Amino acid sequence: MSENEWGREEGFRRGENQDREEVLSADVAGDDGDEAGLRPRRLDEFVGQTELKEHLGVLLDAARARGQTPDHLLFAGPPGLGKTTLAGIVAAELEVTMHVTSGPAIERAGDLAAILTNLADRDVLFIDEIHRLPKQVEEVLYPAMEDFQLDVVLGKGPAARSIRFDLPPFTLVGATTRTGLIAGPLRDRFGLVERLDYYDPGELQSIVERAAGILSVLVDSEGAAEIASRSRGTPR
Repeated sequence: MSENEWGREEGFRRGENQDREEVLSADVAGDDGDEAGLRPRRLDEFVGQTELKEHLGVLLDAARARGQTPDHLLFAGPPGLGKTTLAGIVAAELEVTMHVTSGPAIERAGDLAAILTNLADRDVLFIDEIHRLPKQVEEVLYPAMEDFQLDVVLGKGPAARSIRFDLPPFTLVGATTRTGLIAGPLRDRFGLVERLDYYDPGELQSIVERAAGILSVLVDSEGAAEIASRSRGTPR
């Protein structure tokens, strides 16, 4: 291996940390913000989406019992229904780190490679707006999801060669508002696909009362019900 090739390979092993931070950090800050303290951290704290919670609870319990990562998860539905919160709950329940990014932020295959090579064992990778991933990025994601392996091509033309890296087992959690735009091969690699529904007034009232308690704001049941009635089905 030449010195230049060795340098390129080592760049992937280090995960191109600088690029990774740019791809990840912008979405972490924008997604959590001041709402982080209000987000449920455990599945039993999450209000609503009863059927989804049952399915997710079974999947997480089975993964813990086996000592393995759960299947990859896809959450679909309109904005503001809790897709990001559920991804955080998955990581918290498994006691692992969640890495947050989005489809538009991952412009090149190298961006995704940098993220994947920096995951620790059983970490959760959350990709918001996953339907907006470029096709060339999706193709890198397929073997990573299926076999926990990353194929990297070094060089160009006849001298190009492929190197395969083993990745630690991880769980990909995707979120989308446009399920129909997700390519079939990508959608088929998710072991659990769930759609989030709008919340009913009683669920929204419970969410308002919980948030008020966390913020030490006094609100009675009537006031919480009034706020819930104006929330248009979303807790955001």
